[in-house]
Amino acid sequence: MQDNITDDLDVLLEVVPPEISKAIRKENHGGDLLEVVLDLGRVPEARFLKGEVTLSDREIAQEEIDFVVDRVGDFTTDNRAGIERTLHRISCIRNRRGGIVGLTLRVGRAVYGTIDIIGDLLESGKSILLLGRPGVGKTTLLREAARVLGDKKRVVVVDTSNEIGGDGDIPHPAIGRARRMQVAQPEFQHEVMIEAVENHMPEVIIIDEIGRELEAAAARTIA
Repeated sequence: MQDNITDDLDVLLEVVPPEISKAIRKENHGGDLLEVVLDLGRVPEARFLKGEVTLSDREIAQEEIDFVVDRVGDFTTDNRAGIERTLHRISCIRNRRGGIVGLTLRVGRAVYGTIDIIGDLLESGKSILLLGRPGVGKTTLLREAARVLGDKKRVVVVDTSNEIGGDGDIPHPAIGRARRMQVAQPEFQHEVMIEAVENHMPEVIIIDEIGRELEAAAARTIA
């Protein structure tokens, strides 16, 4: 059962152009906004649980892309950025010259009280792998697991794209007492995983994304 939901949506809407922000507020009746898509030369779209909505008949101009880019954190090598002290993720699409021509702004939510569905597995002390398509709530579950387990054990989060603990140097309160290690370059995440074990003596390690063979090998070594 969900006890509380925190999404800091107002903060996300502050980084998009005012006209688009107003349109999002108008359409977001049920609070189920998933992401906003802004592509150069195309009309802006908002994606909700029940489908997509066109936010304007006017095509996105480069100035509107730049408006967002100027207001978010730096994009890393995986073309992802965030907004400090929030759980939102902004991903960019670049042209061949490296210029940003498209943006996907995903709403990050802290949903407290969702861990019951895997509570027995967490208590077992065994390794757990969460699988599922994008947007179904895997990271949300991991975040809540970090908070709950952090009250009893030494927990370190290896935060692939700062989605579990949010952007910035201070982790979002949603992870509770768990500590967070950021990953400067995703291709070297396996090294951060090993470093977490060697340097910080965790009883539990939580990893947001495993997509490379070296990361799988590191997870096997840690286990």
